[in-house]
Amino acid sequence: MGDRKQHWEQVYRDKSPLEVSWYQKEPSLSLELIRNSGIQKDDPIIDVGGGASLLVDRLQQTGYSQLSVLDISARSLAYAQSRLGEAARQIEWHEVDVTEFSAPHRYALWHDRAVFHFLTKAADREKYAEVLNASLRPNGHLVIAAFAIGGPTQCSGLDIVQYDAERLLNVLGDGFQLLEELSESHPTPAGKRQAFSYFHLHRL
Repeated sequence: MGDRKQHWEQVYRDKSPLEVSWYQKEPSLSLELIRNSGIQKDDPIIDVGGGASLLVDRLQQTGYSQLSVLDISARSLAYAQSRLGEAARQIEWHEVDVTEFSAPHRYALWHDRAVFHFLTKAADREKYAEVLNASLRPNGHLVIAAFAIGGPTQCSGLDIVQYDAERLLNVLGDGFQLLEELSESHPTPAGKRQAFSYFHLHRL
């Protein structure tokens, strides 16, 4: 975990959250898939790798009340907490590597935009799947976004793994059913385009 944490703390030391390549002013597809899950506004949601993302702001503004944000970077979480002000007190914050996370309770929905694809080692992917299965309720929902096949091969100087639905399900196992798959051409602050795939899965 040490090297990963050091890397991401340095990223947020060198750049503002508005400059990182994954910045989104409006996390539209994530919000769409979360709405489509049909979970209740008081069901618990965790945003894995949420960091300084605006997703938690938008979910809170939409009326979702049981929100958690996990990130390995203390700096990224501090940005979000500062931005939210008093509203940050209503959110659970977890500064931890997702592969070492021990959930305090189970979630109805697990959201991950661009954490999983950084796990290039099979052992780390297996740990992620174990944490996911321990953290997500039976019949819960998984919304996960990763670089698409044919998309970028690196991000922030790190190698990534590209995913389509078949590759993702091979890692997650038989306990999930794919409900929706969406594509996104994400515009980065630097003016480039990144091909993402979004997957909405139901835990069986």
